[in-house]
Amino acid sequence: MTGYFLLVLCMGLVTFIPRMLPMVFLHSIELPNFLQRFLQFVPYAVLASLIFPGILYSVDHVPTAIIGGLTSIILAILRMNLIIIVLGGIFAVFISHHFFF
Repeated sequence: MTGYFLLVLCMGLVTFIPRMLPMVFLHSIELPNFLQRFLQFVPYAVLASLIFPGILYSVDHVPTAIIGGLTSIILAILRMNLIIIVLGGIFAVFISHHFFF
């Protein structure tokens, strides 16, 4: 039991230290505007790179997955609730898989 606690504690330190060090040592540095703007888009790019392969390989038939992904994108552009976006994508995959492909 003590070994697991020590393991979890060390894992917490390993993830905490790289996040804490830049805040402690770089808090007074002003970044250029173009770098600040660039860094604002990093989370969106990372999220897209994680989600896109999951959409393509979520079902056996890739065109069906693309239809579901496009449906979710359209619902997101229309600013629907997240639950509606997910359920709309699932419904589009279900309909396109059973009726068109």
